[in-house]
Amino acid sequence: MGCQGDIFVLSAPSGTGKSTLIKRLFDELRGISFSVSFTTRNQREGEIDGKDYFFIDDASFDKMLAENDFVEWVQVYQHRYGTARTWIQEKINGGEDVLLDLETIGARKIKEIFPKAILIFLLPPSAQSLSDRLRGRGKDAEEQISIRLKAAKQEIEYWDSYNHFILNDDLESAYNEFRSVFIATRTTKKRMAGVIQNVLDTF
Repeated sequence: MGCQGDIFVLSAPSGTGKSTLIKRLFDELRGISFSVSFTTRNQREGEIDGKDYFFIDDASFDKMLAENDFVEWVQVYQHRYGTARTWIQEKINGGEDVLLDLETIGARKIKEIFPKAILIFLLPPSAQSLSDRLRGRGKDAEEQISIRLKAAKQEIEYWDSYNHFILNDDLESAYNEFRSVFIATRTTKKRMAGVIQNVLDTF
């Protein structure tokens, strides 16, 4: 049996550039799966079941909860979203890395269940720069921006739970650092043990 993959969690305040880094990583790096959440909300036009979300009904969600299959879940308005333990385990058992995009509470829950999970935090250069980015998107009213900035401070205060920190003051540098976390993990003793043995066997 080959070596297991690793679990990575990326957290960042809204507007820090997380989605940009994730998209580029998946365009360039093979052998990694993005965690797909289960949700009770209805499927929207253009969404693909199993790719965007696993769309299930409330009874199925309740059954998964009863079986303790969610490593983390949240309720947003009338709908629930959860990350399934069995899905993650199947991926890493097959040698795939898994990346989860979670806020700090969800990230800490993952770390409790999978202590070897690698937690990455993406930092804005400052509160002012984050405020400027949020305003530049043109998506949020001033009141919403204030709420997001307050939430950002609360998230950053959980920094001690994380393994790696990337300051996104330059997108290219931030991406290179983000990608390097995945590359470096793939050269660890755990991941390279089989390769090392194969080399030894040639002597």
